Amino acid sequence: MSVNHNVKSDIEIAQKAEMKPILEVAKYLGLTEDDIELYGKYKAKLTYDTLNKIQNNTSGKVILVTSINPTPAGEGKSTVTVGLGDAFQRLNKKVMIALREPSLGPTMGIKGGATGGGYAQVLPMEDINLHFTGDFHAITTANNALAALIDNHMQQGNQLGIDQRRIVWKRAVDLNDRALRKVVVGLGGPTQGVPREDGFDITVASEIMAVLCLSSDIKDLKNRLARMVVAYNRNNKPITVGDLGVEGALTLLLKDAIKPNLVQTIEHTPALVHGGPFANIAHGCNSVIATVAASRLADYVITEAGFGADLGAEKFLNIKARNADFKPEAVVIVATIRALKMHGGVSKPDLRDENIAALENGFMNLKKHTETVQSFGLPFVIAINKFITDSDQEIKTLLDLCREHNLPVELTEVWEKGGEGGLALAERVISVIEKNEANFTPLYELSDSIDNKIRKIVQKVYGGRDVEFSSKARKQLEQFSEFGWGSLPVCMAKTQYSLSDDPAKLGRPEEFTVTVRELKPSIGAGFIVALTGDVMTMPGLPKVPAALKMDVDDEGNAIGLF
Repeated sequence: MSVNHNVKSDIEIAQKAEMKPILEVAKYLGLTEDDIELYGKYKAKLTYDTLNKIQNNTSGKVILVTSINPTPAGEGKSTVTVGLGDAFQRLNKKVMIALREPSLGPTMGIKGGATGGGYAQVLPMEDINLHFTGDFHAITTANNALAALIDNHMQQGNQLGIDQRRIVWKRAVDLNDRALRKVVVGLGGPTQGVPREDGFDITVASEIMAVLCLSSDIKDLKNRLARMVVAYNRNNKPITVGDLGVEGALTLLLKDAIKPNLVQTIEHTPALVHGGPFANIAHGCNSVIATVAASRLADYVITEAGFGADLGAEKFLNIKARNADFKPEAVVIVATIRALKMHGGVSKPDLRDENIAALENGFMNLKKHTETVQSFGLPFVIAINKFITDSDQEIKTLLDLCREHNLPVELTEVWEKGGEGGLALAERVISVIEKNEANFTPLYELSDSIDNKIRKIVQKVYGGRDVEFSSKARKQLEQFSEFGWGSLPVCMAKTQYSLSDDPAKLGRPEEFTVTVRELKPSIGAGFIVALTGDVMTMPGLPKVPAALKMDVDDEGNAIGLF
């Protein structure tokens, strides 16, 4: 693909790209028209029969794309994932990409969508970044149906003895709306419900999102939904969805959402885009069903996990891979010069300016993430995602630093050149897989206590000294052990900007202590969430949200969507 020096926006590039009918993309994978459910001309879902049919196929090699601690705008991890997949296809490798679906919260807020960028995008970009096939709306509806059923149970006599002060299930909406973090419901008299405090999470923080993304099939989905804890009774014992008897209704609402979505890249590489839990408050990975299906349909799967290796990758390896019983072959760690300069002390307005000293200082953040990946027994390649603001001297400095530390590295230009800009990276990843026998091992045993699991993550992944638990968290540790939840993995809720729980501690902080303020049981998803810092499950909009630039023309085409 030739380089276009007129810098176009992502949406301009996407709107001018020519897509193949999705049926042609399916045929490349060996699928027929009967194997997919069409959602228009360019989107489809894999059917239950297809998922069952490919179950015994030989598994392809799974390659995880992660990154260093990012700037607020992100470092192009999805872009590199897409470009790497296109590069594999250019090398005549049978490859599939597996990505998360974007949330409308960050899409209309500050971070943007999750379809990649430049000439490394999944299409149709507008659809995927907006309502797509309705999966998130189904999850939102299931979440809020459960909330309504809980309140109705309280109104109709409360046979389970639910303590209205201890209802932990919140309502959800897939937008950033700080005004809904804490609300009061049931006001207006006896016929309007039972008054109580409530709140909203963003849909991607709902446990139903995590449940859908970790389920292996619809039966597993129903069983996981039944295990979700929604409240506690007056004796402080957990009440589940199964106790309410509504897991069947929730599964019914999700019966189509659990099927993975098939789309394509600008270069027609097939991609499954499915599920979207946040990585700073949930486990940050696309669905198990999509990743496993991709591995049954292709020889290589390129997938990503949210934010840096301290969040998404750690959870991909300790939670998702263990849950789905597969072993990744290699990891790509995306680094950008602007993020490394930020970790070296440069403020956001000055990141475009050349600063070799800051780049050298910030390099230690990248070095820590490589050590984290190695601690899981996995080979890796660093992908320097080139930005047009990077100077030649900065690029040379970073390449030299990596080589001095014997870190495999390649410069990638997939935003500008598509798959062609990722060929060197693809060849290096293939070489690393062939030369290095991955010896993947999770960092902790499920038999470890919850506090020891957290301590191992803090010390081995974050590089911290120790963990402190609030009095509330210490009491919960005892309770959760009594309830039989002690053998579940841990999902850390932590700032994405720092290795520590303090977003201001950039670079590679040392000798810090992480404070766990509260534990949250996600028994359906199958993990215990440890809340640190001031991470919130309902974000707010920035002063100037991206939504202010969005519009639609008279023909119905999106404007300002990145």
